[in-house]
Amino acid sequence: MAEIGFDDFLRVDIRVGTVRRAEPYPEARKPAIKLWIDFGPGIGEKTSSAQITGHYEPDTLKGRQVAAVVNFPPRQIGRFVSEVLVLGFADENGEIVLIGPDRRVPDGARLQ
Repeated sequence: MAEIGFDDFLRVDIRVGTVRRAEPYPEARKPAIKLWIDFGPGIGEKTSSAQITGHYEPDTLKGRQVAAVVNFPPRQIGRFVSEVLVLGFADENGEIVLIGPDRRVPDGARLQ
């Protein structure tokens, strides 16, 4: 495992946001869900294409708070632009389990 300095860590902007809309993304190369996430007044709504279909259906994600890296450059994923990277851990089968706060926090709150 490569070490990084604390200043490197501080450059990664991880924020919490609330999923406002989620739709299947069957056109993606790998199964994915399109997300529209509200990061509050400072950042606003951002989009993400997330490969989370192993544990999640679009209709179960609305209102859920998730953690995401918000300062990566946008990526074109097929016909959809992914502006943030939603964070999660792989389970024993390699399926992603989302991470987020266990209590409600303000949208846009930064990981401390």
